Amino acid sequence: MTSMVVTANGNDSKKFKGEDKMDGAPSRVLHIRKLPGEVTETEVIALGLPFGKVTNILMLKGKNQAFLELATEEAAITMVNYYSAVTPHLRNQPIYIQYSNHKELKTDNTLNQRAQAVLQAVTAVQTANTPLSGTTVSESAVTPAQSPVLRIIIDNMYYPVTLDVLHQIFSKFGAVLKIITFTKNNQFQALLQYGDPVNAQQAKLALDGQNIYNACCTLRIDFSKLVNLNVKYNNDKSRDYTRPDLPSGDGQPALDPAIAAAFAKETSLLGLPVAAVPGALSPLAIPNAAAAAAAAAAGRVGMPGVSAGGNTVLLVSNLNEEMVTPQSLFTLFGVYGDVQRVKILYNKKDSALIQMADGNQSQLAMNHLNGQKMYGKIIRVTLSKHQTVQLPREGLDDQGLTKDFGNSPLHRFKKPGSKNFQNIFPPSATLHLSNIPPSVAEEDLRTLFANTGGTVKAFKFFQRDHKMALLQMATVEEAIQALIDLHNYNLGENHHLRVSFSKSTI
Repeated sequence: MTSMVVTANGNDSKKFKGEDKMDGAPSRVLHIRKLPGEVTETEVIALGLPFGKVTNILMLKGKNQAFLELATEEAAITMVNYYSAVTPHLRNQPIYIQYSNHKELKTDNTLNQRAQAVLQAVTAVQTANTPLSGTTVSESAVTPAQSPVLRIIIDNMYYPVTLDVLHQIFSKFGAVLKIITFTKNNQFQALLQYGDPVNAQQAKLALDGQNIYNACCTLRIDFSKLVNLNVKYNNDKSRDYTRPDLPSGDGQPALDPAIAAAFAKETSLLGLPVAAVPGALSPLAIPNAAAAAAAAAAGRVGMPGVSAGGNTVLLVSNLNEEMVTPQSLFTLFGVYGDVQRVKILYNKKDSALIQMADGNQSQLAMNHLNGQKMYGKIIRVTLSKHQTVQLPREGLDDQGLTKDFGNSPLHRFKKPGSKNFQNIFPPSATLHLSNIPPSVAEEDLRTLFANTGGTVKAFKFFQRDHKMALLQMATVEEAIQALIDLHNYNLGENHHLRVSFSKSTI
């Protein structure tokens, strides 16, 4: 048996030479490569869980690699065979799994404590779910981590998430028996009960931290202390899928039980949102088109580019008409979505129409930019009644007021799963700069940003990576101005500066 002692700081290149052979002899230790940067231990462990018990893990953060040890060689072989037929993905990126030369992992525990803690939590749940010598775990012995009930909180809720959307997302991991939704501390929350704690465990591992729509409606999931939910009414706030005969509780007549049962079966077969059927249970607060879009989005959790329904065109008013150009609006609104077209109104030059790639992006841009200052004026951003922005007729000169950016190379969200989806923040005085060439020093950048008419308060290069820095202006308005002026600025050596708002301060 070869074993190894490893420090988990990612500087172990010497020990891992020769790991790149694709088809080594089977081993219960697997070598995983090309992991996305922000991946967590839990996500890596989740890859192994369907195949058997995971007994150890070692993350090499700096190298985007990990070692995963399974309890048996058979489990590892099954896992490698499975993933050779189906390319494994984490965070929308393909990753590579092969046998390691090592037969077991001996990890230096002090450095690998976090991974161990994650493993213990996962294993505790797994062992609790295996019937002990033919008896099932008794009700009273259920601790929170083994509950079939999940508590779900939704952050950044820029778009309504309904009970039906939750049902669709969570049904992928097993039969959902009951859901109760409520608002607590101004946050939309839900309790959702599975028939089996294993399903709850898998759903939590797969969905915690995912976005339902582009860059918003982030799921935060925990186990509830409750092991059974008591649902009194079937309506858009709560539902017991095992009892279609429950009243709606809103003075609406309950559905005839026979119809309700047939209906429940029907909807689960169709995968339709229950509320998209007129008169079913109770109408949703959002119009049907939006419900349908929500359902479509739920079918592809966190898939960028899924429109959350809604209007794609924004009306921006109270602009500084002396200063504003289609390009400046494209750059600023482009922080929150891919701007397709901009039209400054010919008869009302302090107003413009901006067409985003989807309804969710227009919602994000509106939420973040309404009430911000651009060129000294507080701008107003609302949804327009127009469905698209018309281009001027052939041969008609509209003085450059309308511009089509459909094929712009500067769209930030073109690539599905792009990191940019995770880095959408409200306008802030601190800017995140990236793609800085090695020859450009702090002084150069301070001067460049001071030239946009503001004051540079602070500057800091990232320790690991001099291609990136944080730069703080005196006010949010100055930072907005600097982003408009300097995003995509050519710093030489074929490096165009990328500028975003940061959530950090210096």
